[in-house]
Amino acid sequence: MFWLQIIKGFISVLRSGQTPRQIAGGSALGAIVGLMPFFTLQGLLLWLVIFVLDVNLSASLLAVTLFALIAYILDPLFHALGYFLLVDSSFLHALWTSLYNAPFAPLTRFNNTVVLGSFVAGFLLFAPVYFGMHRFVIAYRTHLHTKVEKLKLYQVISKSSLVKWYDRIKNLAS
Repeated sequence: MFWLQIIKGFISVLRSGQTPRQIAGGSALGAIVGLMPFFTLQGLLLWLVIFVLDVNLSASLLAVTLFALIAYILDPLFHALGYFLLVDSSFLHALWTSLYNAPFAPLTRFNNTVVLGSFVAGFLLFAPVYFGMHRFVIAYRTHLHTKVEKLKLYQVISKSSLVKWYDRIKNLAS
């Protein structure tokens, strides 16, 4: 049920009235938040940026969900990147020491290798996710929209009584 809602939500985001830039921006910022561990200062600041900027909130939430699932698989890579930056890069030791002694910097948890590695990886992936999603939204709206709506899978998902029932219950709660 959850996956059907994600697919349906993704298609509705692609068809929404917002610009491809707003959808791509929401997706890219959501990817950063999804890759990072929750409950850090930089995570809260990124949520603030998502709410303040004119980006698609649904695309952000969808990206957070998908990239959070991927993050658990990539944690060993994040650990390796964070370990390299914290321990192996001796020229950065003074930076980490001064940051750790700053009043609010410990709230970022940058002394954790996974937190630092996932934060850096998220920012490195920002541009590819943004530009990739931007191109995908444009391609979907110009070429793929009518083809997707003709697919049997899309028709089954959109007309499924289970999905309609779930939508009704979800709408009652809100």
